[in-house]
Amino acid sequence: MKNNIVRCLSIAVLITVSLASCKKDLDRTPTNATTADQAYSTATGYKQSLAKVYGAYALTGSSGSASSDLGGIDAGTSDFLRLFWSVQEWPTEEAVCAWNDADVPDFHNLNWSSSNSLLKGLYFRSIYQITVANAFIRESTDDKIASRGFTGTDATNIKYYRAEARFLRAFQYWVLMDLFGNPPFVDETTPIGKYLPVQITRAKLFAYVESELKAIEGSMVPARQNEYGRADAAAVDALLARMYLNAEVYLGTGNGKYTEAITYANKVISAGYSLQSNYAKLFLADNNVSNTETILAINYDGVSSQNYGGTTYIINAAINGAMTPSLYGVPNGGWGGNRSTSALPNMFSDYSGKTDKRAMFYGSNLVISNINDFTQGLAVVKFKNLNSDGTTPYSVNGSATNTTSGGVYASTDFPLFRLAEMYLIRAEATLRGGAGSTSSALADINILRTRAYGSANGNLGSVSLTDVLNERGRELYWEGFRRTDLIRYGLFTSSSYLWPYKGGVQNGKGAESYRTLYPIPNTDIIDNPNLVQNTGY
Repeated sequence: MKNNIVRCLSIAVLITVSLASCKKDLDRTPTNATTADQAYSTATGYKQSLAKVYGAYALTGSSGSASSDLGGIDAGTSDFLRLFWSVQEWPTEEAVCAWNDADVPDFHNLNWSSSNSLLKGLYFRSIYQITVANAFIRESTDDKIASRGFTGTDATNIKYYRAEARFLRAFQYWVLMDLFGNPPFVDETTPIGKYLPVQITRAKLFAYVESELKAIEGSMVPARQNEYGRADAAAVDALLARMYLNAEVYLGTGNGKYTEAITYANKVISAGYSLQSNYAKLFLADNNVSNTETILAINYDGVSSQNYGGTTYIINAAINGAMTPSLYGVPNGGWGGNRSTSALPNMFSDYSGKTDKRAMFYGSNLVISNINDFTQGLAVVKFKNLNSDGTTPYSVNGSATNTTSGGVYASTDFPLFRLAEMYLIRAEATLRGGAGSTSSALADINILRTRAYGSANGNLGSVSLTDVLNERGRELYWEGFRRTDLIRYGLFTSSSYLWPYKGGVQNGKGAESYRTLYPIPNTDIIDNPNLVQNTGY
């Protein structure tokens, strides 16, 4: 096990929560045989319950409950990161999937509907995670802490846990705001039971998430002082910086908050983080060790948190048997699914990785003429289930058999926030009119390029907004940013920027502008008369 929060998570899984149906009763308390008074009777119980809030990001519950409650998809597919990654990457130039499974081609074709099962799965997964957080927040108020006799260090820690649960809830509301715009809304004060939640507008949800994050900033463990894998004050600042950069998307043109984005990016940059000297180590199985750059990650463990989502999905789906899966730490893996369109490697001046070390691709067949043929297009091998020394986690006598985890499951953590993004936010916000100078924006870009090239040889002499977008593509590819980035730049549906298979044709085509928002699943529209569907669906 990697750290205390994952150890605590493995204990908490023994008290498995059931996935409450999200279709009609959004705000149910997660149930099990243990009563709240029993679960929260000790400080350890509170931490185990907090671990369940974190665990909702990395675990999927039983296959039956996940299948019935999260859009009718199996447990492995219903993992949060697998769904979030797919809907953020597949509709863009960064990734294309060879699988012809139901609803998968919709994303490349930019023609999804409100019945798309993957969108349903992500929507209900986010709502479920909000539900779990709400349940914890209700049980960790000052009154509850006092009534259960907690004082001193225990009481202080429980208050930190509560702030973390509020952060995790705010993060999921940001996901819903970014993807679906106008979701139903509940918090810890919402009545439990038969209740049809009201819809919140995107602008009001932005204001809510902003106010929540500002309210808890001072209640979080200070930056870099929490256990690895748990949110701290820097994670709060990082999410605020990300939100402020996208404010004109969420609030409308003319409502930019670029100076605010710079302010909060500065808070993170000055909090003591530093760029890892070796970019590739950020995406290896021991990326939890001496990691100076990642602000918050979703933790995975190939033995104790097994499912077919998370980085297990990202790694396995990006390789096939011909690529020798053991070289990527999953000797029994290789699913032959996701790879890049030519537009992604073409962002690099040399996609062999000889100059810009961030370019991590496999193969030489750049052009895709048959989208269902995984061998066409370059495979992306950025994420690996290998340690820095080349060994496979839980290998036997140093060999890459990985028998303990079946040779499939990955122990690579996924970064939700890292320092490099903050430099990119500050550079872009400055160029969009925030308080700063063009020279400072250039310096922010070049600090990343210096790491990528190993010297100043790759540095730019000038910088534009287009340069920042391209640099975000090189630095953050396959980390779940690209759809949001292209929307902010007005390029996601536009016919002015095309890539292979955009809109379902080989040379690409534009799509309807309303597709910058995903539809609210039709099942929730039918079940809850308080909800109004997004325009176009």
